[in-house]
Amino acid sequence: QVHVVESGGGLVQAGGSLRLSCVASGHMFGMDAMGWHRQAPGNERELVASITRRGETYYADSVKGRFTISRDQDTVYLQMDSLEPEDTAVYYCTTGRSWRAADYWGQGTQVTVSS
Repeated sequence: QVHVVESGGGLVQAGGSLRLSCVASGHMFGMDAMGWHRQAPGNERELVASITRRGETYYADSVKGRFTISRDQDTVYLQMDSLEPEDTAVYYCTTGRSWRAADYWGQGTQVTVSS
């Protein structure tokens, strides 16, 4: 079993920044990637960014150039800059066997960007 706990959400004005943090623990053998998914009201969950143990990264087109994912062993961070109201969502930290990082999920943290 893998336990995932994220933190760092909150309310920020458009153009501002937030940093999300997440720690995964437990049976992490085989969990190659860690990532961040998000879900806005009325929308499906989407993969925002992921990073493998080798440092390979994936970013959704909507966040490229604004968000940066980084990792230190089983801790992952998401630096979010130039935030837009469209970034408002519940952000979930995840880990998984592939770059999609979707096998285990945290409880989610709310990010709200006001215009």
